[in-house]
Amino acid sequence: MSPKARRQMVNKQVGISLSRQCKILKISRSSLYYTPVGFSPETLELMHQIDRVFTQYPFFGSRQIAAYLPRKGYYAGRHRIRRLMKIMGLEAIYKRPNTSKKHPENRIYPYLLRNMQITRPNQVWCADISYIPVKRGFLYLVAIMDWATRKVLSWRLSNTMDASFCKEALDEAITKHGPPEIMNTDQGSQFTGSAWISTLSEAEVKISMDGRGRYLDNIFIERLWRSLKQEAVYLHELTDGFVAERVISKWITFYNTDRPHTALAKQTPDEAYFGSDEMKKAA
Repeated sequence: MSPKARRQMVNKQVGISLSRQCKILKISRSSLYYTPVGFSPETLELMHQIDRVFTQYPFFGSRQIAAYLPRKGYYAGRHRIRRLMKIMGLEAIYKRPNTSKKHPENRIYPYLLRNMQITRPNQVWCADISYIPVKRGFLYLVAIMDWATRKVLSWRLSNTMDASFCKEALDEAITKHGPPEIMNTDQGSQFTGSAWISTLSEAEVKISMDGRGRYLDNIFIERLWRSLKQEAVYLHELTDGFVAERVISKWITFYNTDRPHTALAKQTPDEAYFGSDEMKKAA
């Protein structure tokens, strides 16, 4: 059965449009048509192994990863590793990930969080994009997090780095929780483009961007990626975007509602976010 025929059959069975299904499942519509090309199964497996190593050792560059992979039974030259890391959007932490490649015509905003005491919900949000391996390719995941409470406010999956899936996640977060005082991101084109900036400006949100090479400026969401991959993504066979969505959705619900954080006095992110005095007053 062709992909088109399969989509039409699913449409008839569930009785709702594909656009509505994607909105419910938090998947960018383009992910439905994800047909990866140009990568052999062997190359994709190597890319997935690179992601595993990088997640565990984010300070490894292509040279260190090429030297480390034979311990796991994988062999590739440094130049091949470097080329694949560029495709995946990965670089060692002393540089920003390639997902942060800025557009030369877009304005870069200053970093506003230096020496700031961030103590309450909706004071500062942060956002970032990560590589998610699936069986026959890979997807990109964007998440928006409340800095003080670590709560994941919204997220989206996409098969491209197009800015639209980031804008969808931002719109959902603001609709559900109201705007933050400050939004902090890297200098990636998704976060410097007009759609993202205009949404924040219209909501009167101050815009903060990490300095180049400042991996630690967005450290909490970087830790989120590591936990998500080690506790969920790598433990399941993600055959396609729908399976990836289910696994990620289940884990983020667990993370928000059941996973205590020592930095939050052993509260969960939801308890810290909704239990604060500020949020109680807003309720």
